[in-house]
Amino acid sequence: MSPPRRSPGPSAPPGAGLFDAGAEELLAARGPLAHRMRPRSLDEMVGQEHLVGRGAPLRALIETDRLSSAILWGPPGTGKTTLARLVADTTGREFSTLSAVSAGVADVRAVLEEARRRLGERGQGTILFLDEVHRFNKSQQDALLPSVESGQITLIGATTENPSFALNAALLSRTTLYRLNRLEPAEVEEVLRRALAAEGVEASDEAVAHVVAMADGDVRAGLTILEAAIALASVRGPGAGDRVQAEGRVETEGRVELADAEAAADRRALRYGADEHYDVISAFIKAIRGSDPDAGLYWMVRMVEAGEDPRFIARRLVILASEDIGLADPTSLLVAEAATRAVEHIGLPEGALNLAQAVIHLATAPKSNRVMVALSRAQADVRDLPAGPVPAHLRDSHYRSAQSLGHGVGYRYPHDDPSGWLDQEYRPPQVAGHTYYEPSPHGREGRLVWGGRGRVEDRGDQGLR
Repeated sequence: MSPPRRSPGPSAPPGAGLFDAGAEELLAARGPLAHRMRPRSLDEMVGQEHLVGRGAPLRALIETDRLSSAILWGPPGTGKTTLARLVADTTGREFSTLSAVSAGVADVRAVLEEARRRLGERGQGTILFLDEVHRFNKSQQDALLPSVESGQITLIGATTENPSFALNAALLSRTTLYRLNRLEPAEVEEVLRRALAAEGVEASDEAVAHVVAMADGDVRAGLTILEAAIALASVRGPGAGDRVQAEGRVETEGRVELADAEAAADRRALRYGADEHYDVISAFIKAIRGSDPDAGLYWMVRMVEAGEDPRFIARRLVILASEDIGLADPTSLLVAEAATRAVEHIGLPEGALNLAQAVIHLATAPKSNRVMVALSRAQADVRDLPAGPVPAHLRDSHYRSAQSLGHGVGYRYPHDDPSGWLDQEYRPPQVAGHTYYEPSPHGREGRLVWGGRGRVEDRGDQGLR
């Protein structure tokens, strides 16, 4: 297999490849720990066994240099860029790199033109690695389509966002999607201990466990925290090596202890990309619908801490109040709407109290989806059946000549009856007699009974079950 050829990029000056090589050597020696610990072979990769383990499909394609256009999708720090680098080290094709953060349509077209020329002159294919591919807009993604479809280039796109939301359907249909999973704690720990060995540094088990917890499956984040902890341990003041902890442990100077790891990162950063946004709000709604106030609060706080717009959370509660509770507890809509106004008025962090109150109220309220069912039935009749004319007795009769047209004739005024209700038809014949709303046995709806066509009576506490 011929050695890899790395392209300096379409806008790089002459000789940029030499500078790139020098920069790579410098980074290998003095760069960030996360960069220095990048695997140099598929065997060194930790995690993603379903893709790069022995006999796995992606590994076979990489090792035989037969990888076709692909999208690597996964959370940060799971190995997307590492996989692309390993492809670059094994392919006989030209390997070009662009970042969707900074590249524009002109940059893409320059790469495509160079790939076309290279293929025609030397018969050599081109692999384009496009990092953060979800940052490309529709026109930028469309610019790639003809070259990807014809095979002029092999596209490897990396994204942390759900491709179903972030990428054009046309581009997705021309690529193979590979899902990278967040690493397990044991896998993150393996990488951290490799890094400690490479740096010649010792660390307590408690310190390593803390870094693993803070990394939350992101190897790059874990290595960044560990690097900071190593630096803190190395500059601990005189006498620190003799400090005895309350638990009876002795801190050794230069050895990474729990205090160093805690100082390096005392709070886990919550990830909240587009797919997490939809998944978390789904879990939030389902928890409240399932009458679990603790779960509802957990997901609410997770959204708030991750920077979700509290007004979005409040709007979802307003929808849920009618969709999942309805007339089983009519006050739920009032509580949700009040929380919305409160959040608009006072914002965060205090507005979280109002959201929490609404979450608990809605989660503990009796549940009924009968309002949603009734609406769906009525919508189906309106959309699917002929729109019959308004019955004559229901038409407006308050203008001159209306009665001569028969408008309002036969209408009976319910308040004229002692019961306040009269049996008469209020719909066109096409939908007459169709039942939309049927009270559930829950909450206030359990007190409602039909007293005839369209007639509802409240039985009070006797109807509660």
